Amino acid sequence: MTLLISSLAPVLIVIVYIYVKDKFEKESKIALLKNFLLGAVVSVLISFVLYTLYNNYLPQSDELSVIDQFIKAFFVVALIEEFSKYIIVRYYTQPKNAFNEPFDGIIYAVIISMGFAAVENIFYVLEGGLYIAFLRAFTAIPAHATFAVIMGYFMGKAKFSDRKAYWNLIGLGGAILFHGSYDFFIFINFIPGVAIGAIISLLIGLILAKKAIKIHQENSFFKNKKISS
Repeated sequence: MTLLISSLAPVLIVIVYIYVKDKFEKESKIALLKNFLLGAVVSVLISFVLYTLYNNYLPQSDELSVIDQFIKAFFVVALIEEFSKYIIVRYYTQPKNAFNEPFDGIIYAVIISMGFAAVENIFYVLEGGLYIAFLRAFTAIPAHATFAVIMGYFMGKAKFSDRKAYWNLIGLGGAILFHGSYDFFIFINFIPGVAIGAIISLLIGLILAKKAIKIHQENSFFKNKKISS
């Protein structure tokens, strides 16, 4: 039970944080729960299927090859995991009427990502124990949230743009870019000291995510209505 709580606590903290940041027109808790469960079930299932196809039908990477690890980080792990979240936002959440301001792209992308991250974290923590729970609480979980904010920022913009496909794909590409960068430096940890690149990548992502949240807060369709009331 301790390990389960330890694995889910940072996920809950991220959810509460992003919910509080949705200042002007909060989403239904039922809708958020549905999206969380979609992230925990559907996106995990999509990732599992794609990883299975990769493992069974494509050449496996050389663990000591920088090029192979680059390909694995960006075109396997980041692409599969971010696509599995993107597909839910794009085809389930974004078309709904409740998705009625740009910030909704951020909150739904984060909630879906936290569903995915919760399942992933449980497996890692049950295997690795409290040390892994502590480590991932300050690395992997914030990283998943950061990738989601970047994706959601552009998908929120896409909903109300004439260039919907363009901005949606920019969102997916941005999430893959930061996810791939983060994983790449971890994957090549056989090079001494290079893992610091993952922390730098995460910090840059966090700074951009904070700016993205602020921009969509400032541009909320409901800001003036909330202030006047």
